Amino acid sequence: MSLEKISQQLANQSQKLPPVESWYPPYCGEIDIEIKANGDWFYSGTIFKRMSLVKLFASVLIREEGQHNDDYFLVTPVEKVKIKVVDAPFVLTQWQWDENKENMIVQTNLADEFVLDAQHPLIVTEQGDLYVTVRRNLLAKVHRNVYYQWVEAATEVSTEKGTELMLSSANCQFSLGVID
Repeated sequence: MSLEKISQQLANQSQKLPPVESWYPPYCGEIDIEIKANGDWFYSGTIFKRMSLVKLFASVLIREEGQHNDDYFLVTPVEKVKIKVVDAPFVLTQWQWDENKENMIVQTNLADEFVLDAQHPLIVTEQGDLYVTVRRNLLAKVHRNVYYQWVEAATEVSTEKGTELMLSSANCQFSLGVID
């Protein structure tokens, strides 16, 4: 399957998301919702058990970048409430190659699927943590199991930084980091 066909299928899924980019509601305070580092959602210390509710809230989640940290909000056309996100709101839990092994299709803990590409790049922090941009500047932390699978699939490439482990997807190169 071509990259265009895969991207079109996955884009059709994302078109179901509300247009939060066009909403500018007033700030209404904080709500005791927290997304833990493992991707679990909690309200007042109690885990959300209904995945449909988590997906609904995730569909209206935005991140505003600040000077010292990032703030996360749930927005509707009429209100904006702040929530706490410990690390990243999503966790990248699965991946697979397309049938031509040219495009890596990745999936989050909330079943968001997309191709690892220029719009959804792999980001490596100074601390060596890996994230992938999901949508609307929201990140998914790469789960340790996925990282180890990627290390196995990666190619060693000599660069000015040293020997790097590189993945190729959708005609893009992504570094997993320097190994020497």
